[in-house]
Amino acid sequence: MSSVFPFSAIVGQEQMKLALILTAIDPSLGGVLVFGDRGTGKSTAVRALAALLPPITAVADCPVNAADIADCPDWADIKSEKLVKKPTPVVDLPLGVTEDRVTGALDIERALTRGEKAFQPGLLARANRGYLYIDEVNLLEDHIVDLLLDVAQSGVNAVEREGLSIRHAARFVLIGSGNPEEGELRPQLLDRFGLSVEVASPTDIDERVEVIRRRDAFETDTKAFLTRWRRKDGKIRKDILTARAQLQNTATSDDTLRDCATLCLALGTDGLRGELTLMRSARAFAAYKGASQTGRDHLRKVAPMALGHRLRRDPLDEAGSGTRVGRVVKEVLG
Repeated sequence: MSSVFPFSAIVGQEQMKLALILTAIDPSLGGVLVFGDRGTGKSTAVRALAALLPPITAVADCPVNAADIADCPDWADIKSEKLVKKPTPVVDLPLGVTEDRVTGALDIERALTRGEKAFQPGLLARANRGYLYIDEVNLLEDHIVDLLLDVAQSGVNAVEREGLSIRHAARFVLIGSGNPEEGELRPQLLDRFGLSVEVASPTDIDERVEVIRRRDAFETDTKAFLTRWRRKDGKIRKDILTARAQLQNTATSDDTLRDCATLCLALGTDGLRGELTLMRSARAFAAYKGASQTGRDHLRKVAPMALGHRLRRDPLDEAGSGTRVGRVVKEVLG
Protein backbone atom coordinates (compact mmCIF):
# COMPACT_ATOMS: atom_id res chain seq x y z
CA MET A 1 0.00 0.00 0.00
CA SER A 2 1.31 3.46 -0.90
CA SER A 3 2.34 5.67 2.00
CA VAL A 4 1.99 8.88 0.00
CA PHE A 5 -0.49 11.42 1.36
CA PRO A 6 -3.77 11.08 -0.61
CA PHE A 7 -4.41 13.69 -3.30
CA SER A 8 -8.07 14.09 -2.34
CA ALA A 9 -7.13 14.72 1.31
CA ILE A 10 -5.12 17.87 0.52
CA VAL A 11 -6.97 20.82 2.05
CA GLY A 12 -7.64 23.79 -0.23
CA GLN A 13 -5.12 24.73 -2.97
CA GLU A 14 -7.80 24.03 -5.59
CA GLN A 15 -6.05 25.87 -8.43
CA MET A 16 -2.82 23.94 -7.90
CA LYS A 17 -4.65 20.61 -7.78
CA LEU A 18 -6.64 21.45 -10.91
CA ALA A 19 -3.49 22.46 -12.81
CA LEU A 20 -1.85 19.14 -11.93
CA ILE A 21 -4.96 17.21 -12.95
CA LEU A 22 -5.06 18.99 -16.32
CA THR A 23 -1.44 18.02 -17.05
CA ALA A 24 -2.29 14.42 -16.15
CA ILE A 25 -5.12 14.54 -18.70
CA ASP A 26 -3.04 16.28 -21.39
CA PRO A 27 0.73 16.13 -20.75
CA SER A 28 1.34 18.29 -23.84
CA LEU A 29 0.22 21.34 -21.84
CA GLY A 30 3.85 21.93 -20.92
CA GLY A 31 4.06 21.48 -17.18
CA VAL A 32 3.13 23.55 -14.16
CA LEU A 33 4.93 26.33 -12.30
CA VAL A 34 3.84 26.71 -8.66
CA PHE A 35 4.97 29.80 -6.79
CA GLY A 36 4.23 30.31 -3.12
CA ASP A 37 5.20 30.01 0.51
CA ARG A 38 7.11 27.08 1.89
CA GLY A 39 5.02 24.35 3.48
CA THR A 40 1.94 24.87 1.29
CA GLY A 41 1.80 21.31 -0.05
CA LYS A 42 3.52 21.78 -3.41
CA SER A 43 5.69 18.67 -3.38
CA THR A 44 3.01 16.72 -1.50
CA ALA A 45 0.50 17.42 -4.29
CA VAL A 46 2.89 16.29 -7.06
CA ARG A 47 3.69 13.01 -5.34
CA ALA A 48 0.05 12.47 -4.39
CA LEU A 49 -1.12 12.87 -7.99
CA ALA A 50 1.54 10.50 -9.32
CA ALA A 51 0.60 7.91 -6.68
CA LEU A 52 -3.08 8.34 -7.57
CA LEU A 53 -2.49 7.55 -11.26
CA PRO A 54 -2.49 3.90 -12.36
CA PRO A 55 0.95 2.25 -12.61
CA ILE A 56 2.72 2.21 -15.95
CA THR A 57 3.62 -0.99 -17.78
CA ALA A 58 7.30 -1.00 -18.68
CA VAL A 59 10.10 -3.34 -19.78
CA ALA A 60 11.63 -4.60 -16.53
CA ASP A 61 15.26 -3.57 -17.09
CA CYS A 62 14.72 -0.58 -19.39
CA PRO A 63 16.35 2.59 -17.99
CA VAL A 64 13.81 4.83 -19.76
CA ASN A 65 10.66 2.93 -18.69
CA ALA A 66 9.79 1.96 -22.27
CA ALA A 67 6.41 0.31 -22.72
CA ASP A 68 7.70 -2.12 -25.35
CA ILE A 69 11.04 -3.77 -26.09
CA ALA A 70 11.05 -2.06 -29.51
CA ASP A 71 11.08 1.32 -27.76
CA CYS A 72 14.09 0.53 -25.57
CA PRO A 73 17.21 2.38 -26.76
CA ASP A 74 19.96 0.30 -28.38
CA TRP A 75 22.59 1.44 -25.89
CA ALA A 76 20.57 -0.11 -23.03
CA ASP A 77 21.29 -3.62 -24.42
CA ILE A 78 18.09 -5.10 -22.97
CA LYS A 79 18.06 -8.91 -23.03
CA SER A 80 14.61 -9.67 -21.60
CA GLU A 81 11.21 -8.58 -22.88
CA LYS A 82 9.60 -9.09 -19.47
CA LEU A 83 7.00 -6.41 -18.65
CA VAL A 84 6.36 -5.20 -15.12
CA LYS A 85 4.09 -2.67 -13.43
CA LYS A 86 5.86 0.41 -12.07
CA PRO A 87 4.52 3.42 -10.16
CA THR A 88 4.33 6.59 -12.23
CA PRO A 89 7.88 7.99 -11.88
CA VAL A 90 8.47 11.16 -9.84
CA VAL A 91 12.08 12.31 -10.09
CA ASP A 92 13.47 15.14 -7.96
CA LEU A 93 16.02 17.44 -9.56
CA PRO A 94 18.24 18.95 -6.85
CA LEU A 95 19.78 22.40 -6.87
CA GLY A 96 23.39 22.42 -8.00
CA VAL A 97 22.85 19.41 -10.26
CA THR A 98 25.32 19.08 -13.13
CA GLU A 99 24.37 18.77 -16.78
CA ASP A 100 25.91 15.28 -16.89
CA ARG A 101 23.67 14.17 -14.02
CA VAL A 102 20.61 15.52 -15.82
CA THR A 103 21.22 14.25 -19.36
CA GLY A 104 23.53 11.31 -18.69
CA ALA A 105 27.19 10.87 -19.64
CA LEU A 106 30.00 8.43 -20.27
CA ASP A 107 30.11 5.62 -17.68
CA ILE A 108 33.58 6.31 -16.28
CA GLU A 109 33.73 3.12 -14.21
CA ARG A 110 33.11 0.85 -17.20
CA ALA A 111 35.50 2.88 -19.31
CA LEU A 112 38.31 2.46 -16.76
CA THR A 113 37.68 -1.13 -15.65
CA ARG A 114 36.57 -2.72 -18.93
CA GLY A 115 37.75 -0.28 -21.56
CA GLU A 116 34.17 0.01 -22.84
CA LYS A 117 32.50 3.19 -24.00
CA ALA A 118 29.05 3.02 -22.39
CA PHE A 119 26.32 5.52 -21.58
CA GLN A 120 25.21 6.11 -18.00
CA PRO A 121 21.63 7.47 -18.13
CA GLY A 122 20.68 10.53 -16.11
CA LEU A 123 17.61 11.93 -14.41
CA LEU A 124 15.82 12.56 -17.71
CA ALA A 125 15.83 8.84 -18.48
CA ARG A 126 14.35 7.99 -15.09
CA ALA A 127 11.64 10.64 -15.49
CA ASN A 128 10.39 9.35 -18.84
CA ARG A 129 6.60 8.72 -18.73
CA GLY A 130 6.37 10.46 -15.36
CA TYR A 131 7.07 13.73 -13.57
CA LEU A 132 10.26 15.74 -13.12
CA TYR A 133 9.95 17.92 -10.03
CA ILE A 134 12.20 20.94 -9.41
CA ASP A 135 11.88 22.65 -6.07
CA GLU A 136 13.17 26.24 -6.02
CA VAL A 137 13.30 26.27 -9.82
CA ASN A 138 13.97 30.02 -9.68
CA LEU A 139 17.37 29.26 -8.09
CA LEU A 140 18.39 26.68 -10.69
CA GLU A 141 21.11 27.69 -13.16
CA ASP A 142 19.63 29.17 -16.32
CA HIS A 143 21.37 26.77 -18.73
CA ILE A 144 19.94 23.77 -16.86
CA VAL A 145 16.42 25.26 -16.98
CA ASP A 146 16.84 25.96 -20.71
CA LEU A 147 17.93 22.37 -21.25
CA LEU A 148 14.99 20.95 -19.29
CA LEU A 149 12.43 23.06 -21.11
CA ASP A 150 13.84 22.12 -24.52
CA VAL A 151 13.75 18.41 -23.71
CA ALA A 152 10.29 18.67 -22.14
CA GLN A 153 9.00 20.26 -25.35
CA SER A 154 10.69 17.86 -27.79
CA GLY A 155 10.29 14.67 -25.74
CA VAL A 156 13.82 13.58 -26.72
CA ASN A 157 17.12 13.80 -24.83
CA ALA A 158 20.14 14.04 -27.14
CA VAL A 159 23.70 13.73 -25.79
CA GLU A 160 26.56 14.58 -28.16
CA ARG A 161 29.86 14.66 -26.28
CA GLU A 162 32.79 12.55 -25.04
CA GLY A 163 32.54 10.49 -28.21
CA LEU A 164 28.92 9.59 -27.44
CA SER A 165 25.95 10.15 -29.73
CA ILE A 166 22.90 9.15 -27.70
CA ARG A 167 19.19 9.79 -28.09
CA HIS A 168 16.37 8.49 -25.94
CA ALA A 169 12.74 9.27 -25.14
CA ALA A 170 12.26 11.80 -22.34
CA ARG A 171 8.56 12.56 -22.13
CA PHE A 172 7.65 13.91 -18.74
CA VAL A 173 5.55 16.58 -17.07
CA LEU A 174 7.81 19.30 -15.72
CA ILE A 175 6.74 20.70 -12.36
CA GLY A 176 8.62 23.67 -10.96
CA SER A 177 8.04 25.32 -7.60
CA GLY A 178 9.62 28.16 -5.71
CA ASN A 179 9.26 31.18 -3.48
CA PRO A 180 9.18 34.44 -5.51
CA GLU A 181 10.83 36.29 -2.64
CA GLU A 182 13.99 34.26 -3.29
CA GLY A 183 14.29 35.24 -6.94
CA GLU A 184 12.25 35.40 -10.14
CA LEU A 185 12.39 33.36 -13.32
CA ARG A 186 13.32 35.09 -16.56
CA PRO A 187 10.20 36.07 -18.56
CA GLN A 188 11.16 33.87 -21.52
CA LEU A 189 11.34 30.87 -19.19
CA LEU A 190 8.07 31.74 -17.50
CA ASP A 191 6.39 31.68 -20.90
CA ARG A 192 7.66 28.16 -21.61
CA PHE A 193 5.75 26.62 -18.69
CA GLY A 194 2.23 25.71 -19.72
CA LEU A 195 0.37 26.60 -16.53
CA SER A 196 1.25 28.69 -13.51
CA VAL A 197 -0.45 29.01 -10.12
CA GLU A 198 0.24 30.88 -6.93
CA VAL A 199 -0.35 29.23 -3.57
CA ALA A 200 -0.39 30.73 -0.11
CA SER A 201 -0.72 29.54 3.45
CA PRO A 202 -4.41 29.46 4.44
CA THR A 203 -5.61 32.42 6.49
CA ASP A 204 -8.82 30.77 7.68
CA ILE A 205 -8.44 29.26 11.17
CA ASP A 206 -10.75 26.32 10.47
CA GLU A 207 -8.86 25.46 7.30
CA ARG A 208 -5.51 25.54 9.09
CA VAL A 209 -6.90 23.32 11.85
CA GLU A 210 -8.14 20.84 9.24
CA VAL A 211 -4.68 20.71 7.64
CA ILE A 212 -3.13 19.87 11.01
CA ARG A 213 -5.84 17.33 11.83
CA ARG A 214 -5.45 15.42 8.55
CA ARG A 215 -1.67 15.42 8.64
CA ASP A 216 -1.65 14.15 12.21
CA ALA A 217 -4.17 11.44 11.35
CA PHE A 218 -2.04 10.36 8.38
CA GLU A 219 1.12 10.09 10.46
CA THR A 220 -0.62 8.44 13.45
CA ASP A 221 -2.40 5.66 11.54
CA THR A 222 -1.36 5.75 7.90
CA LYS A 223 -3.23 2.61 6.86
CA ALA A 224 -6.56 3.78 8.28
CA PHE A 225 -6.14 7.24 6.76
CA LEU A 226 -5.38 5.85 3.29
CA THR A 227 -8.38 3.52 3.54
CA ARG A 228 -10.60 6.47 4.45
CA TRP A 229 -9.59 8.48 1.36
CA ARG A 230 -9.17 5.63 -1.11
CA ARG A 231 -12.64 6.01 -2.63
CA LYS A 232 -12.26 9.76 -3.29
CA ASP A 233 -8.83 9.23 -4.84
CA GLY A 234 -10.35 6.46 -6.95
CA LYS A 235 -13.05 8.84 -8.19
CA ILE A 236 -10.43 11.40 -9.28
CA ARG A 237 -8.40 8.66 -10.99
CA LYS A 238 -11.47 7.45 -12.87
CA ASP A 239 -12.36 10.99 -13.97
CA ILE A 240 -8.79 11.59 -15.22
CA LEU A 241 -8.73 8.36 -17.22
CA THR A 242 -12.19 9.06 -18.66
CA ALA A 243 -11.08 12.58 -19.64
CA ARG A 244 -7.96 11.20 -21.33
CA ALA A 245 -10.10 8.88 -23.41
CA GLN A 246 -12.56 11.66 -24.32
CA LEU A 247 -9.99 14.39 -24.98
CA GLN A 248 -9.69 13.83 -28.72
CA ASN A 249 -13.47 13.83 -29.07
CA THR A 250 -13.96 17.10 -27.17
CA ALA A 251 -14.77 19.71 -29.78
CA THR A 252 -13.36 23.24 -29.88
CA SER A 253 -15.45 25.64 -31.96
CA ASP A 254 -14.20 28.59 -33.98
CA ASP A 255 -15.96 30.86 -31.49
CA THR A 256 -13.83 29.42 -28.69
CA LEU A 257 -10.65 29.90 -30.72
CA ARG A 258 -11.68 33.50 -31.35
CA ASP A 259 -12.25 33.98 -27.61
CA CYS A 260 -8.74 32.64 -26.92
CA ALA A 261 -7.16 35.01 -29.44
CA THR A 262 -9.20 37.98 -28.20
CA LEU A 263 -8.19 37.34 -24.57
CA CYS A 264 -4.50 37.10 -25.43
CA LEU A 265 -4.59 40.25 -27.55
CA ALA A 266 -6.38 42.15 -24.80
CA LEU A 267 -3.77 40.99 -22.26
CA GLY A 268 -0.84 41.74 -24.55
CA THR A 269 0.75 38.28 -24.40
CA ASP A 270 3.64 37.64 -26.80
CA GLY A 271 3.49 35.00 -29.52
CA LEU A 272 0.83 32.31 -29.88
CA ARG A 273 1.86 29.99 -27.04
CA GLY A 274 -0.72 31.62 -24.78
CA GLU A 275 -3.61 30.91 -27.15
CA LEU A 276 -2.54 27.31 -27.68
CA THR A 277 -2.14 26.61 -23.97
CA LEU A 278 -5.42 28.31 -23.13
CA MET A 279 -7.24 26.28 -25.77
CA ARG A 280 -5.67 22.96 -24.71
CA SER A 281 -6.17 23.50 -20.99
CA ALA A 282 -9.81 24.54 -21.53
CA ARG A 283 -10.35 21.43 -23.64
CA ALA A 284 -8.77 19.23 -20.95
CA PHE A 285 -10.98 20.85 -18.31
CA ALA A 286 -14.07 20.35 -20.49
CA ALA A 287 -13.19 16.65 -20.89
CA TYR A 288 -12.64 16.38 -17.12
CA LYS A 289 -16.11 17.81 -16.54
CA GLY A 290 -17.68 15.47 -19.08
CA ALA A 291 -18.55 18.19 -21.60
CA SER A 292 -18.56 17.34 -25.31
CA GLN A 293 -17.45 20.85 -26.33
CA THR A 294 -15.22 23.55 -24.88
CA GLY A 295 -17.12 26.66 -23.82
CA ARG A 296 -16.66 30.00 -22.14
CA ASP A 297 -17.14 28.57 -18.65
CA HIS A 298 -14.10 26.36 -19.23
CA LEU A 299 -12.06 29.29 -20.53
CA ARG A 300 -12.95 31.39 -17.49
CA LYS A 301 -11.76 28.65 -15.16
CA VAL A 302 -8.36 28.02 -16.72
CA ALA A 303 -7.47 31.49 -18.08
CA PRO A 304 -5.67 32.69 -14.90
CA MET A 305 -3.38 29.65 -14.79
CA ALA A 306 -2.76 29.59 -18.56
CA LEU A 307 -2.14 33.33 -19.02
CA GLY A 308 -1.23 34.86 -15.65
CA HIS A 309 2.52 34.28 -16.05
CA ARG A 310 2.61 35.55 -19.64
CA LEU A 311 1.69 39.16 -18.92
CA ARG A 312 4.06 42.01 -19.56
CA ARG A 313 4.89 44.11 -16.55
CA ASP A 314 2.75 47.23 -16.26
CA PRO A 315 4.30 49.79 -13.86
CA LEU A 316 1.01 51.71 -13.82
CA ASP A 317 -1.00 48.66 -12.72
CA GLU A 318 -0.17 47.34 -9.27
CA ALA A 319 -2.80 44.58 -9.40
CA GLY A 320 -1.53 41.01 -9.40
CA SER A 321 -1.49 39.00 -12.61
CA GLY A 322 -4.50 36.92 -11.55
CA THR A 323 -6.52 40.07 -10.92
CA ARG A 324 -5.55 41.51 -14.30
CA VAL A 325 -6.49 38.29 -16.11
CA GLY A 326 -9.80 38.11 -14.23
CA ARG A 327 -10.62 41.71 -15.18
CA VAL A 328 -9.93 41.15 -18.89
CA VAL A 329 -11.78 37.80 -18.89
CA LYS A 330 -14.82 39.58 -17.47
CA GLU A 331 -14.57 42.32 -20.12
CA VAL A 332 -14.13 39.90 -23.03
CA LEU A 333 -16.28 36.94 -22.01
CA GLY A 334 -18.81 38.69 -19.82
